[in-house]
Amino acid sequence: MPEVIKKRAFNALKDFQRIVFWYAVAVVCCLISVPLEASAQDSYAFTIARVKYDGGGDWYGDPESLPELLSFVRRETLVDVAPREEVVELSSDNLFSYPYIYLTGHGNVRWTSSEALRLRRYLEQGGFLHIDDNYGLDVHIRRELKKVFPELELVELPFDHPIFHTAFEFPKGLPKVHEHDGKPPQGFALMDEDGRVMVFYTYETDLGDGWEPQSVHEKPEWLREASLQMGANILVYAMTH
Repeated sequence: MPEVIKKRAFNALKDFQRIVFWYAVAVVCCLISVPLEASAQDSYAFTIARVKYDGGGDWYGDPESLPELLSFVRRETLVDVAPREEVVELSSDNLFSYPYIYLTGHGNVRWTSSEALRLRRYLEQGGFLHIDDNYGLDVHIRRELKKVFPELELVELPFDHPIFHTAFEFPKGLPKVHEHDGKPPQGFALMDEDGRVMVFYTYETDLGDGWEPQSVHEKPEWLREASLQMGANILVYAMTH
């Protein structure tokens, strides 16, 4: 077979696979059921939430990051997610209404034993927590995660893990969005016994800064695009696993 025909056939196959993938994602999103209380944004397949926590850290940091990410996800994928996040505390029954929750900040975070137990129940029942270290969160969040899963250790995900290849390709792992201590970006996870990622912890990357409008942190447009694509990957992984 001539090379040009092989190339066309390969591209056609890739296009078909992409269509099938996004169709499957759309079906999964439409089949999501809300376990307890219906979301205020119930005209969409699902809503995500930002975690409000005690301890003094700025849980509200990068306020436009999630709306920007959600706008990108709605525009670039078939995921029917609500265009704005809600805010949830771990002590609230509303926690179980959100298949994906997001936590960020610069400083201390502290959960009560009751909150830790509730978060464990949420994660074991299929929920997903994305923690994005905005800088200074690391020592605190590692301590608090031990309250939730004392038997588990955070493990760094290899670059061939599906979370780096769901919607967009990241063969070298997380993009480096913001320089803090000159360390490479790392993606850590807590996984259940079946290998599903329950908690994804993005460290030394600061994806939230990349999601914010370009005028806020003045990141190059290509880097902001990479940040949004990686954020879409995390959300799509959460909804399809």
